Formats: sequence, structure tokens, C-alpha cells
Amino acid sequence: MIEATSAGAILFRDTRGRREYLLLKSRPGDWEFPKGGVEGQEELQQTAIREVKEEAGIEEFRLLDGFREDYDYIFEANGNTIHKTVHLFVAKSYEASAELSNEHRDLQWRDYKQAINTITQDGPREILEDAHDFLDDKRERGDI
Repeated sequence: MIEATSAGAILFRDTRGRREYLLLKSRPGDWEFPKGGVEGQEELQQTAIREVKEEAGIEEFRLLDGFREDYDYIFEANGNTIHKTVHLFVAKSYEASAELSNEHRDLQWRDYKQAINTITQDGPREILEDAHDFLDDKRERGDI
């Protein structure tokens, strides 16, 4: 089995007092967060930052300290069994829009309930639940 590591970010923006999350529709049709494979000696945070820029076209954003969660899955590719671990951070976008990359078929900003109902995999859905609670706690403390 081949081990693979990816990193990405649950990217959110505040629109008129409402928090929205960016979801990307992959070529196979899953709705997910911007993420991708670690390149070379990159740290996980560096990979997450690069992937947000590449996959969403967003330059003005910030990873928030204190949140990183992982999920993993197994899939087949080119006759190989691959065990992938994905590390997700939370990032605040300071841009109102995103640009669709050639790696995805669609993108949408969704409020929490819409996002939970749109995400197609359990791992990312559960992490979004935790990220949403994390952001609610930060808001209550006045940290964001």
C-alpha cells in the first residue's frame, strides 16, 4: 500500500454577518475543500496555503491558529492501493469571490447548513462540524 499525504483548508468568509464556506466540486463529483498533495519538503501549512491559491484563486486569506484535523481513506489508482491522510486547517478569506481551477467542475460559497448537506464524504463533513464550533467559540471570545 502506498501512503499519501494531503493538506488543505476549510476556507470561510463573512458576508453581511453570515459565515460561508467554500466548496469545490471535484472531477469525480465530490464536494470538498481546497486540498492537495504535499510537495517536496513542504510543511502541512505551506501545502494548505499553496492549494488554496492554486485551486480557489484566493490570495488574501489567513490560516487560523489552533485548528488542524485529519481524515483518511483508501482508494485504487493505476493498479495501486493508496492510503491517503488529509490534514485540514481553517482559513479566513478576505476576498469575496473565488476562481474555478481546471481541477474542479464547480465552486460554491455555502452557509453552514448548506455546506453540511452538500459535502459528500463523512470525514470532511465531521471536520466541518468541528471547524464551525471552533469558529463559533472564537467569535464568542472576540478572536475573529
